[in-house]
Amino acid sequence: MKVTVIGHWGGFPKAGEATSAYLIEYNNYKLLLECGSGVVSSLQKVMDLKDLDAVLISHYHYDHCCDLGPLQYAIQIKTQLQEIHKPLPIYAPDGEFFNLLKWEDYTYGVSFKEESILNLGPFEISFIKNVHPLEAYSIKIKCGDKVLSYTSDTSYFDVLPEFFNNSDLLICECSFYAHMDGTKAGHLNSFQAGMLAEKANVKKLLLTHLPHFGNLDNLKIQAKKHYEGDITLASYLMEIKI
Repeated sequence: MKVTVIGHWGGFPKAGEATSAYLIEYNNYKLLLECGSGVVSSLQKVMDLKDLDAVLISHYHYDHCCDLGPLQYAIQIKTQLQEIHKPLPIYAPDGEFFNLLKWEDYTYGVSFKEESILNLGPFEISFIKNVHPLEAYSIKIKCGDKVLSYTSDTSYFDVLPEFFNNSDLLICECSFYAHMDGTKAGHLNSFQAGMLAEKANVKKLLLTHLPHFGNLDNLKIQAKKHYEGDITLASYLMEIKI
């Protein structure tokens, strides 16, 4: 699998960049995980939108889904230009925006629940419901003998390490520094991100959903106090191979 970080900021994008989105590829199948603000522009720096096979959304907070509208327009225009010949599926939870995923004959929504198993191209995808103010899900993607896991947005809860156990890569939100408590906001801090990775015995930790304040390098330093493995801070258009 190849993972490209299309966006990694929490809340709003840094100028010229994007919030949550990750392009996951294997054998020419292209899955976009999340579609936050600035994503459609940024995604075109690494691929043509006509080649996108599916989109997967963890929840409906804007920094994870608000570029779905521009993406739908792009699919419409490229279909009318005969560059695309089938509608784009968008996999997402039921919720207030689910009905908007259907855009004429260009895109359509497919809902999932905690017990769902999705088979998209080469990927087998499973879910666990998070602790977050809005219904949200952590996601595990299996491809052959490799496992990519993604926290989305969540407070820490005890079942998470078991769900992520032995992942090759954990893409973990890290919205706050160690001295800050993100529980009420439904987010993890750097200590919790490191603790989660250590308990889950993951091979590599990628810190993402980063804050717009403080010295970001401290997030990595703080996470290392709980996790002895490989830690990387997400950056714009970074590529990771699993």
